[in-house]
Amino acid sequence: MTDSAAPIDAATAPSGRAERLPTRVYLYVSLTILAAIIVIPLLTTALGGFKTLGELRGNPFGLPSQWQWSNYGDILFSQRYWLQMGNSLLIAGLTVFLTLAFSAMAAFTFAHVKFFGSGFLLNYFLIGLMFPAATAILPLFIRIRDLGLLDTYWGVVLPQVAFGLGMSILLFRNFFRNLPSELFDAAFVDGAGYIRFFWRITLPLSRPIIATVGIISFVGSWNSYILPLIMLNSESKYPWPLGIMVYRGEFSTDWQLILAFITLTILPTVIVFFAAQKHIIAGLTAGAVK
Repeated sequence: MTDSAAPIDAATAPSGRAERLPTRVYLYVSLTILAAIIVIPLLTTALGGFKTLGELRGNPFGLPSQWQWSNYGDILFSQRYWLQMGNSLLIAGLTVFLTLAFSAMAAFTFAHVKFFGSGFLLNYFLIGLMFPAATAILPLFIRIRDLGLLDTYWGVVLPQVAFGLGMSILLFRNFFRNLPSELFDAAFVDGAGYIRFFWRITLPLSRPIIATVGIISFVGSWNSYILPLIMLNSESKYPWPLGIMVYRGEFSTDWQLILAFITLTILPTVIVFFAAQKHIIAGLTAGAVK
């Protein structure tokens, strides 16, 4: 029995490796192409910030012949840059906090509480996934104006939270529904209600999905352009996407400064993503495998 089994294993091993080799090659080639699509524009943008305007036009993709460190230095030591970064951080922070608070509570209700019309109400929230904020910019402007929130941070934060609730509730609800039901039963046996179960058990176990929803909300708010453009009038309240307009003149544009400015402003989102990538992956894949 042992002698007859050994040749079979030896014969099938090479075929198994041969079948896995094309899969690995396809995987590595696909990942390399995808990484190049993402990394090359970022590197080109960062290197373009070290060039002069003339060199940028003549050699947009190569290395700088002479590194212009002053492009980055002028931006970093300017008061306008830090003011815009502070505005972006404030708007993004408020958006993330409110999105996490409202979407987590709403998703917990949809996941564990049965009431009349819950399915209809959930679908109502999910309809927001079909329409970006740009499609409702005129009604939003009129509503924000009637509330007296024009040219305020809340005039930008509240619409961002409203349009981010659909995806956030969907992610939270799927995560909450895949938590072990034994925890829910044990908590009720010990006398815990819905609120106590939510604060004491559900939220401490939801760190991956909280990080996932937080990063998605933060990046969406950090890169938002159309809402601040419509709702804000004072330059002192501009976030960084509107700050790029400072480097655009009537007859010429300092593209090298724009590229340096973009590089410096996307660094926070890159750092936050890499710092929380383990939690993001765990949150997105939660419940995928039973």
